[in-house]
Amino acid sequence: MQPIYLDHNSTTPLAPEVLDAMLPYLRDHHGNPSTGHAFGKITRQAIDRARQQVAQALGCEAEEIVFTGGASEANNLAVKGLAWARRDRRHLVISTVEHPSIRNAARWLAEEGWSLSMVGVDAHGRVSVEDIEEALREDTLLTCLMAAQNEVGSIMPVNAVAAAAHARGAAFHVDASQAVGKIPVRVNDMDADMCVVAAHKFYGPKGVGALFVRTGVHLDSVVHGVAHERGLRAGTENVPGIVGLGAAIELATRNLERNAAYLKALHDQLWEGLRARIPDAVLNGHPGERLPNTVNICIPGVDSLTLLEQIPALAASTGAACHWGVTEPSHVLTEMGLPREVSLGAIRFSVGLGNTPEQIDQVVALVADRVDELTNCARCARD
Repeated sequence: MQPIYLDHNSTTPLAPEVLDAMLPYLRDHHGNPSTGHAFGKITRQAIDRARQQVAQALGCEAEEIVFTGGASEANNLAVKGLAWARRDRRHLVISTVEHPSIRNAARWLAEEGWSLSMVGVDAHGRVSVEDIEEALREDTLLTCLMAAQNEVGSIMPVNAVAAAAHARGAAFHVDASQAVGKIPVRVNDMDADMCVVAAHKFYGPKGVGALFVRTGVHLDSVVHGVAHERGLRAGTENVPGIVGLGAAIELATRNLERNAAYLKALHDQLWEGLRARIPDAVLNGHPGERLPNTVNICIPGVDSLTLLEQIPALAASTGAACHWGVTEPSHVLTEMGLPREVSLGAIRFSVGLGNTPEQIDQVVALVADRVDELTNCARCARD
């Protein structure tokens, strides 16, 4: 059988409409957008159009959008750029389950003399607004919170955290990489001062992202050179990638309600099917406030790495990683309080628009049959 791809939170395939939008700038229009001649003007107009598409999707002004080489770069620009521009406040607040590009950027600043508070999460993977409020100080510069947790799918209380941060004079940054195309992402609704998106998470190309920077928020550049992107990101623009980002975010937001309903139906079919065949399976993340496409489960007594290795027809993510021969559980599940032996059995299925109900039934059968075999083998070994 053809392999079934259920790892869309990791990356998505390129939508045909996005490829069509990109092709002229891969094949025909090669001009440097910083030049003044006709070739450059064509690519400059394409970037301007993409910037407007992103701004319209996020509900902001085009001049508030900065294109980057991906969400990780954009998160570094937000965290480090604000810290370097505002040295009068030297305290940061982030959650313990942020993406590594946030966690490691904040930790790097801590090594350089900034103060850092990392706020934990509850058993559902969500931060407590009260814990954020307790961590905030008079010198807090920035609070960072992802819109939705990428591993377990829990949607974060961004509005309440934004209000708490602003009440103490701190800026608020949202990593919306996993949220676009699944739930509404509007910067004014979230009251965000900065917001990051990544094209390859919503059927766009890899290696391109965007950072919303609200008017009045000042950043220092972390990539120095010529004054591209309002002086915040040096380097000749990736025109095909930026065009793809614009096309992808327009497509994702235009069909958001319909797509979210379809993903939710696949999500429910998958979880109900697995729960019926594997009664011990536990759904991780918030039961209600969650992304419509993300099913993260733990199967007690089953090692997820072993399970997925034995199902080559399935592409999904485990809740564990192997480093130097030692298997470590997901730090997100650990922060949620799951025991090590339970976390090692975690699998993240993230469905996408290209999946079908028939594929979901196949996945349920593949996983459940293999779990039965593994547990029966373990039972025989004990006997």
